[in-house]
Amino acid sequence: MGVLNLVALRDELRSANLYEVERPRCPRPAAADLPMFRTYDGSGNDRTDLEMGRSGTRLGRNSPLTLAAASAHRELLVPNPREVSRRLLTRDAFQPATTLNVLAAAWIQFQVHDWFSHGDSLLDSHIEIPLDAADPWPEHPMRVRRTRPDPTQNAGDDLPPTHINWASHWWDGSQIYGSNEERNRMLREGAGGRLLVIDGRLPEHPQFSGLDLSGFDDNYWVGLALLHTLFVKEHNAICERLAQAYPSWDDEQLFRTARLVNCALMAKIHTVEWTPGILDHPVLHRAMNTNWYGLLGKWARRHVGRVGSGEILSGIPGSKTDHHSAPYSITEEFVTCYRLHPLIPDDYEIRTAGSGALIDTIDFEPLHGRSTRDTVDRYGMANLLYSFGVANPGAVTLHNHPRALQNHVRIDGHRLDLGTIDITRDRERGIPRYNDFREMLHRPRLESFEDLSANPRWVAELREVYAGDIDAVDPMVGMYAETPPPGFGFSDTAFRIFILMASRRLKSDRFFTQDYRADVYTPEGLDWIDQTTMADVLVRHHPELASPLAGVRNAFAPWQRGRSDNGGAR
Repeated sequence: MGVLNLVALRDELRSANLYEVERPRCPRPAAADLPMFRTYDGSGNDRTDLEMGRSGTRLGRNSPLTLAAASAHRELLVPNPREVSRRLLTRDAFQPATTLNVLAAAWIQFQVHDWFSHGDSLLDSHIEIPLDAADPWPEHPMRVRRTRPDPTQNAGDDLPPTHINWASHWWDGSQIYGSNEERNRMLREGAGGRLLVIDGRLPEHPQFSGLDLSGFDDNYWVGLALLHTLFVKEHNAICERLAQAYPSWDDEQLFRTARLVNCALMAKIHTVEWTPGILDHPVLHRAMNTNWYGLLGKWARRHVGRVGSGEILSGIPGSKTDHHSAPYSITEEFVTCYRLHPLIPDDYEIRTAGSGALIDTIDFEPLHGRSTRDTVDRYGMANLLYSFGVANPGAVTLHNHPRALQNHVRIDGHRLDLGTIDITRDRERGIPRYNDFREMLHRPRLESFEDLSANPRWVAELREVYAGDIDAVDPMVGMYAETPPPGFGFSDTAFRIFILMASRRLKSDRFFTQDYRADVYTPEGLDWIDQTTMADVLVRHHPELASPLAGVRNAFAPWQRGRSDNGGAR
């Protein structure tokens, strides 16, 4: 009954919370014969609109366009975004999410980099944020680079602010494959369909020493390096399996098919492992498995096959493609709900993958930017994966934003407070304030700060920072302040965007729906997807992780600790 209730909620959101912001493209040619592989830039996925979801098209909206436009005209600096960051977000003491491990934190950033990118912020246009005289920030005022504007939006367009997604909108692994052919060719070995791996590592970036060369390398750190490398190796392992089955295939056919399989594997892992990990509730466990396998479950899907063409009984993969009430795109509100930076710890224990013995204790500084490759070389991938696997990330809540990211120096030397930037970005892009956000997602408006949080200290702080105006609360702050449902790693408000968009990323993509079949993926490819878990991927490429993963039902939950790790295994 709980699953059916979620299905009803999702159907309501599908009909009322999808809005197109693309100017009509005329004509939108229909294509009778589309390629049976993912293109480099994401074009050619939809049969009626070849440009849908392509890199360089606009991010859509979950909020009505009039509401988004009105939100963009609110006062940008009230209350001061830096004050919001310092007083409401700053981590006082680390609050752990005890049901998850740090690999889960790295995973969501790894996936987000596949779904959206607003491109590099402007270098020559800033939002100036006034600072209190006692603020230790080295530059007064703080200067936040503006989001790169949409070059296709005209001043007379009756639209809220629009922005271009420089990644493809599809769930197509662009973070490791790139979003254009030029980048993709740089990443390829040129034989056997394989991606470049040199002595077990990705090649070094030709412009930024210390970074890996990959499809998307913004905000790169060790957590991303581990997952980018892991799934490049998985791609190459899939190529080997396909080459055994189809020895006449050339490099291009092996590459294209392996990419399909690898992307679907990542989508399945996210759907049936990561999501039930962060939303640890029995109904959500069943619901996410229903998304992939249907109410009849994995056994029926594998041994009986699909029952009908719908998504309820046999899951979304293989069902009929449907965009519902708007052409497919990632949305700006989706971006807001995936501001999950509290998951990142400030301090890390590095331990051996075998015994769990402590090697070192470090902060975030050596884990990111130009230090990334040196840190991987120093400690080794297996040890780092183990260390992330046994440690907890932070809880997504107020007063738990990583301090390292409130005074963070990017690889280009630009210093930033990510908490301030997150608040400013939502306002700049016309994301509705929290109460409007709730209402447009069919939740009741709040009348008081006491309705928002049961924590008296937080209530007092929120009231003071927002000058007693509950309608001024920023969406990210409100979602952090909410008490989430039992087992949930984030708020019920964010969950509503999630339940809409999580299935939409599958349901709109023909490679997860009507073209998810053996003559496209090969029987071997479909079997690889069906039989592989995240733990299988980890152990395939790092056999020394078999022991800590033994008996662990979800690789994003804490692993078994080694004998020397805090006195014994658990």
